[in-house]
Amino acid sequence: MISLLIADDHPLFRSALTGALRDQIGEVEIQESHDLESTLGKLKSNPDVDLLLLDLNMPGAGDLYGLIRIRSDFPDVPIAVISGNSEAKVVANVIEAGALGFIPKTCEPSVYAQAISVILEGDVWLPDGMLELLESIPAPNLDMPRRVAELTPQQYKVLCYLHEGLLNKQIAFELNISEATVKAHITAIFRKLHINNRTQAVLIVSDLNLQLN
Repeated sequence: MISLLIADDHPLFRSALTGALRDQIGEVEIQESHDLESTLGKLKSNPDVDLLLLDLNMPGAGDLYGLIRIRSDFPDVPIAVISGNSEAKVVANVIEAGALGFIPKTCEPSVYAQAISVILEGDVWLPDGMLELLESIPAPNLDMPRRVAELTPQQYKVLCYLHEGLLNKQIAFELNISEATVKAHITAIFRKLHINNRTQAVLIVSDLNLQLN
């Protein structure tokens, strides 16, 4: 039996896709998650998932961050990105970041089933005509999303709180830790992200659309 995990923050979409895939594939076990944190939890408790269908923009995922974080934590789990944005640049980014497929949300259920079959056989699946478009797109720079993915969960929260403009003592209160620990986290964040100040940290959060889980 095929085991799938649908990670998307829209319950109606998850429900519709689950029903459609059960009709198309037959014997399939489908789990659901609604944000990055719940997706990581599902994968931790079910590491043998055959394929993760991942929405790029669910809470906590922050564009490429979620994909790169999952690839880092669970390198053996195949991932297909599902998205309403099928611009060639977006597709190029997700394939470069390690996804084995890109499935537009507007595809018919039969196309989803075909894509899943191709990916489970070890091949990359892309919409018709997309491969030719990708050849004209320069390789994306994924350095910063990869650096962010190296942050610990606590450091990631501190980074997001910096974006919200919180002072060290406010961050300490939110996370129930000391100000000294907050300062240590900020130092580690700056080192890992190769930055020097809070303004740069704020810009990174904005550019990558990072969100607290």
